[in-house]
Amino acid sequence: MQRARNGRTAESRYGEGIENPRARQRALCIAAGPHEPDLSELRELLRTAGVAIAGELTQRRLEPDPDRYLGRGKLQELKRAIAESDANLVACDDELLPRQERNLEQKLGVPVIDRTAIILDIFADHAHTAEGKLQVELAQLEYNLARMRGLWTHLERLGAGRLDGGIGTRGPGESQIETDRRLARDRIAALKRRVAHTKGTRRTMRRERERAALPTVALAGYTNAGKSTLLNALTGANAEVRERLFHTLDPTTRTFEVGGRTYLLTDTVGFIRKLPHQLVDAFSATLEEAMGANLIVHVADASVSADQLGEMLAAVDEVLAEIGAAERTRLLALNKVDLLDEERRRELRFRHPRAVQVSAQKGEGLEELREAIEARFLPTLESMELLVPYEEGGSLSELHELAGELERQETPEGVRVRARVPAAAAQRFERFVTNGVRPRE
Repeated sequence: MQRARNGRTAESRYGEGIENPRARQRALCIAAGPHEPDLSELRELLRTAGVAIAGELTQRRLEPDPDRYLGRGKLQELKRAIAESDANLVACDDELLPRQERNLEQKLGVPVIDRTAIILDIFADHAHTAEGKLQVELAQLEYNLARMRGLWTHLERLGAGRLDGGIGTRGPGESQIETDRRLARDRIAALKRRVAHTKGTRRTMRRERERAALPTVALAGYTNAGKSTLLNALTGANAEVRERLFHTLDPTTRTFEVGGRTYLLTDTVGFIRKLPHQLVDAFSATLEEAMGANLIVHVADASVSADQLGEMLAAVDEVLAEIGAAERTRLLALNKVDLLDEERRRELRFRHPRAVQVSAQKGEGLEELREAIEARFLPTLESMELLVPYEEGGSLSELHELAGELERQETPEGVRVRARVPAAAAQRFERFVTNGVRPRE
């Protein structure tokens, strides 16, 4: 679903010169479930992908039909709706089984895509770094592997009518399918090796950061919650900000200071309801930035309804649990409060008493957020009384960076220092501890 640019149809990024058949299309959105489906997010995904919305059709049923997704009667209604709305694409809010997708296309006579395909296309459009493109390609190949059969059905017919069990009964279509699957599996294996190498590189970088003992903070949250804007507001960075889903795919790390102490702040990829497992797996190297941080600041869009906010918070919690970050220390930052009236703010304070209300756009609440971040780290610091000789100027400079504000006194023997130091770095300064004993809290 590459978007058309400058009036021209964009070419696929995954084949050589293949024209994208989904550009300039008008989608009719469908969903089925036990409750009345909400298609607002699917519409926003399609808008982000550059697809117009022609209409929507939903069906309340305990679970989707295993063969056609919708019931037979609803399928006829959908066919009429396609003709009346002049839609040339059907977009489903769930991930379809390959047979559901194939059967729907046969019955409706128009292309059918599911939520996963839309998200994968958006990720492909927004991936700019070599690592991001690598991860998207891996996710797409794994998604498409089970759907390759439909690409060669026209060749399979050439083998029809032959005697069973004899030489040559295998049609060229079947051979081509197997060839493509083997090539796809080989490519997936190669990409997984490269992603594993990327993970190793990130682990090395993370060990270097841990050795430096700088506190690390990761911004995580629902897509379009304002994480990049908050990163810019806290650090003075100029990370690009756009009002669209999944604008940030590649992690951006910047430094900021609180109380004289330097922190590392990383912006991570946004989450979403029903985030495809292929993407969670493929982007695990990127998401590990959240898993490896000392503190996760969960940024949420406070301007949405209470029900939507609850769903978004739950979706982020689910993904964090999936990547092994559920037990990490967390701080909730309710962003975009400048769009709320005082009554709604009071309600949020009652529902989320430990959260910090901020407006990254207006700069409101940023000082409270910095203080809350510092408060989460204070229990992890060790108090030390040190006597640092004057010739150890490098160690004294490092102390200032790690401890931020500290008490110091010039003496003939050196600089007496009282400081609170990250536990991971305390061992580096043990040789300067006065009387060889650290003070008790």
